This record gives sequence, C-alpha cells and structure tokens, in this order.
Amino acid sequence: MNRIAGSQAEVRIRDLRSRFVPLASTIAAVLLALLPFVVATPLIPDLGLMVLVAWRLLRPEIWTANTALGLGLFNDLVAGNPIGQSMLLWTSLFLIFDLIDSRLGFRDYMMDWAIAAAAVAGVHAGAWYLALLLGADTSFMIVLPQIVLGMLAYPIVARIVIGLDRWRLDR
Repeated sequence: MNRIAGSQAEVRIRDLRSRFVPLASTIAAVLLALLPFVVATPLIPDLGLMVLVAWRLLRPEIWTANTALGLGLFNDLVAGNPIGQSMLLWTSLFLIFDLIDSRLGFRDYMMDWAIAAAAVAGVHAGAWYLALLLGADTSFMIVLPQIVLGMLAYPIVARIVIGLDRWRLDR
C-alpha cells in the first residue's frame, strides 16, 4: 500500500467525493425549494442559483455551460418554473461567466461578490421579465426584496461552498 495515496477504497472515495460534492450540494440547494416556507411576497432567494454561482465562481473548471442546462431543467421541475426558464437563464449566466473569466486576469473576494450580486439580480430580473411575457401582471418592486436578500446572503453561501470544497479536496 502506498502511504501517499492510501488504500484503493480511500482513493475511490476521494475520487467520488471530488466529482459529486458540487453536484450534490447544488441539487440539495435546489431541493430546499420544496420546504414549506409560507410568505406573502417572494423574500427567499433562489438558493440553488446561489450555490451554483458560488461553485462556478470558486471553481470555474469543474462545470461547463452544459451542466447549467441540466441543473436548470432540474430547478424548473422542482421549483415549478415554466420549463426552460432556469435552463435559459442559468446557461446564459454560465456563458457570461466564461466571458468574464476570459476578460479578467484575476478576481478577488469583492469582485466575486459583485459578480454574484449582478448574477442574482440578472437572473431574478430575467425571471420577472419572462413572467411578464407569459402574462403575469406583477410589479418589479415585488421581486426587489428577493434580489437584495440574495445579494446580501451570497457571502454566507460562499462560505458554505468553500467549506464543502475544502472537505471535497481533503485527504
């Protein structure tokens, strides 16, 4: 047995953990939409989106835009959105992230927070606009608290994702 790699079982577990922790944590965050929170206005931000953005900003190499397409379909099915809404918005967001990564040489924490805040605002505004196109008669002021809480909650979500990433890569 090699002391560096450990046993074959440990290597397999570490490989599974490094592959599936980002996916499992994002799916778990999407499934939180099924919890029975009753509010009069949409105050709770889309936690699946926030975990997805946190993983993408922390580790841009693990997911492509195709992954956002599948996770968007899962979010549409779980959250009850019109089929294609999250698929369109999340895939567009990943393509914008790829463009940002190609233009910027580096990012720090504050820049990641600003990018995440713009992403949360853009996706929520896009969802509101798609709802208007489908015939909903809602004011943008109803969605504004959800956007603001999403922007303010991003550092907490990013810390959770950083902890999961450390556990994922831990020996």
